[in-house]
Amino acid sequence: MGSRRRPFIGDKCPLWKAEAHRYDHGVLRKPSFRRKPNRLDRAVYSVPYAFSLTIVTEGREPVFQQQRFADRGMWALKRAAERNDIAVLAYCFMPDHLHLLVHLKTPGSSVIEFARYFKQLSGYHYKHETGNQLWQKSYYDHAVRLEEDVRRVAQYIFENPVRAGLAASVNEYPHTGSLEWGREALAG
Repeated sequence: MGSRRRPFIGDKCPLWKAEAHRYDHGVLRKPSFRRKPNRLDRAVYSVPYAFSLTIVTEGREPVFQQQRFADRGMWALKRAAERNDIAVLAYCFMPDHLHLLVHLKTPGSSVIEFARYFKQLSGYHYKHETGNQLWQKSYYDHAVRLEEDVRRVAQYIFENPVRAGLAASVNEYPHTGSLEWGREALAG
């Protein structure tokens, strides 16, 4: 019996020594990675809860330190909320991520579709201008079920710039607010 030969992939290729790669019938197979499933069942994203989302920039680049990108992100947020019938109760564009608190306005609304469209719309314009990807894949989410928790989560989002040392008070930071309650909601 002859020994199985590895396919030639070059002497300097790091894949040559990678144990994680399998050889099936002499063909190099890359390891397959499964995307981590969302924590909640997909059906939950269509019920009338409020949802807290955190969307992180690719490589945690401080994109939103530049006013024009924060403004474009705000434009995309408004458009995605309108298109998907989503109420944006709180938002905060931090330098390298975005906090959102959203609520479904109608039973046919979907947080998943809202987030997908927002990331697609904002990411398209960013990539067109810079050549770089704006967002990491997926996002962090949490269902907020009780009304008193909604106000508490909104206040937590509004206070993020203060905790990060970006502003002395919530009213000083220009990239936080609510599309439903207005800036007066920042007072708590």
